Amino acid sequence: PYVVVLVTASSNEEARKIAERLLAERKAACVNIVAGVSSLFRWQNSIDSAEEHLMIIKTRSALLPEVINLVKGLHSYAIPEIIALPVVGGNPAYLEWIDKETG
Repeated sequence: PYVVVLVTASSNEEARKIAERLLAERKAACVNIVAGVSSLFRWQNSIDSAEEHLMIIKTRSALLPEVINLVKGLHSYAIPEIIALPVVGGNPAYLEWIDKETG
């Protein structure tokens, strides 16, 4: 019932704005922001690159559609990276904490 959602942002300010909103609206229990991610990707028929900030969002699977909508509404990219990975296990107390913080 839990997912980790990966989202890249163009700046620390953008990542913090998204993270703070996710937390304020109880859509996530925790968001880690990893600075200095070098991304290489195909965009508009060419290879491009960017220095980005990676958000690692911990939440419940049931909230994923709301997380996606919130991120898309605040993000500067035309097509933001939003990828959810299932959590297959973990510290039971931590998982209970996610429930409490997003309930």
